[in-house]
Amino acid sequence: MNISSIVVQTTPKYLDQVVEALVACKECDYYIHDDKGRVVVTIEGNSVDEELAKLRVIEAIPHVISADMQMAYSEEELEEHMEVLENADLVPKILNDENVDPKKILYRGDLKKKDLEGFAKDFSKVD
Repeated sequence: MNISSIVVQTTPKYLDQVVEALVACKECDYYIHDDKGRVVVTIEGNSVDEELAKLRVIEAIPHVISADMQMAYSEEELEEHMEVLENADLVPKILNDENVDPKKILYRGDLKKKDLEGFAKDFSKVD
């Protein structure tokens, strides 16, 4: 089970409308908002893909400026990735290979404007 918190941003002018829509939305659970237009909700899913689909529903609510995942917890995925990390070399082999072109090393530290679905599928692969 995955659980993630989402911070939804709207303008104060549309805050009541957006909160009402989020409370009625079956994709999330509403928790709190402030007078600046920030709203906190949570979503749950069996996979990152399912959570991303729910995030897209929230983003499509009229007058939502942004909806960003802030914190995420995935019990099963965490266990799988911890096992991989515990059995892995401390330094990835690619970083010790002097013949590797640094331009071919894929950096995934910044997820803004990235293909999150593709990232989730890559991240979910456990070798």
